[in-house]
Amino acid sequence: MFKSICKAAIVLAGVFSLTFNQPAGAGGPLIPISKDFTLPNGLRVILSEDHSRPVAAIVTIYDVGSRHEVKGKSGFAHLFEHMMFEGSQNISKSELSHYLDTMGGDVNAQTSVDYTIYYESVPSNMIERIFWVESDRLRSLKVTDENFKNQLETVKEEKRSSYDNRPYMPAYLKMQQMVFDNWANAHPIIGSFADLESSSAHDAQKFFKEHYGPNKACMAIVGDIDAPVVEELIKKYYGSIARVNTPSIPAVNEVIPGKSKFAVVKDEYAEVPGLFMAWKTPGMRQTDYYAMGLIEKLLVDSGKSSMLYQRLVKKEQTCLDVDNYTEERRGTGNFCIFVTTKPGATSKQIQGSILAEIAKLKAGKISATDLQKAKNQLESDLFASPSDSPASMQSALGRASFLAMYALFFGDPKLVDADIAKYMAVSVSDIQKAARRVFSANAATIVEVKPSGKI
Repeated sequence: MFKSICKAAIVLAGVFSLTFNQPAGAGGPLIPISKDFTLPNGLRVILSEDHSRPVAAIVTIYDVGSRHEVKGKSGFAHLFEHMMFEGSQNISKSELSHYLDTMGGDVNAQTSVDYTIYYESVPSNMIERIFWVESDRLRSLKVTDENFKNQLETVKEEKRSSYDNRPYMPAYLKMQQMVFDNWANAHPIIGSFADLESSSAHDAQKFFKEHYGPNKACMAIVGDIDAPVVEELIKKYYGSIARVNTPSIPAVNEVIPGKSKFAVVKDEYAEVPGLFMAWKTPGMRQTDYYAMGLIEKLLVDSGKSSMLYQRLVKKEQTCLDVDNYTEERRGTGNFCIFVTTKPGATSKQIQGSILAEIAKLKAGKISATDLQKAKNQLESDLFASPSDSPASMQSALGRASFLAMYALFFGDPKLVDADIAKYMAVSVSDIQKAARRVFSANAATIVEVKPSGKI
């Protein structure tokens, strides 16, 4: 449940058996790159030709997320995701959607702690029109009082419907705020009513001028394209857009494993009690990161065969369901286990069972077979995703998302392949070491959810 609601980062995994461009075992890159260049204004562009279908995906990722916000202005990165659809100098508010509808394409966006991403999937012969639309709103977005107020109300309604009035979500946000020590990490992406209502269109204009520029972005295009032709089109539409000067962002430091914290949240929308247990985790591509990805599979994310489901739901029958949300960030992330509990089961009892299963990992009590199953699932998940998902290697959109994110975060889109190798190289000993470092007995953030009666 919580993965579909909250996941803010694209899954960093891969598979070896491909259905596009590169045959399995051919020794080539997972996503072949046809062209990788940077314009003088700082916009980096990665092109990957795939002529299997007459479609193209355009992904533009900006290096701005909620961790770039300042106190008193929380929620601005997400608000600005909405503002980017309010029209620009040559494009009306509804024109972008109209273009996509008439050409049979799709458009969407997402804000996370680390970045904001915009993407379109279109017939490949319409790609120049998308460049015109995207470059126009980057160059001349309409940040007016009317547009700002409209989107402010939209975000407030989203906060009410998706967070405030949704079972277990207030407790989830509480857990996020507690597990981290630094405000930049801890505050919710959606922001607060007080911060949003005290802001103005002038604040939004300032945010745009500081964070939305070609030197703050990376674009990846995958599909039925001619790379040299597309390069010239990008120079034509984006080359004259000016760079922006972004204020320096203070380093966000978190101590791992951290300290234990506890809270109780009363939830009028929850029908049964719930329990969150969370720990800080290493950032993407850091020590223990790959082992933690496989621990996620072993403990929770392998469905009914997972360690915690088998113990809590099947054997002890104290829980109705077990879920998790592993939040991957460039900096410190978190590993969160969430359970809904049966009548008569106590929080202490369930916590003890969870820690007992984690103790097996710390002791290295997992078989090589179980670890290989976790690796196989991590690989197959990518292809099990919907073919139009930004986390699916089956689609041009998914591959473009991977290229853009790796280029923006780590400077090298080819690291997708290196990460796959690192996941596959994780040993039982690596699992043991990661579990010991992350799952400290005195480092868990625990939030109990107590139903208080439905409205």
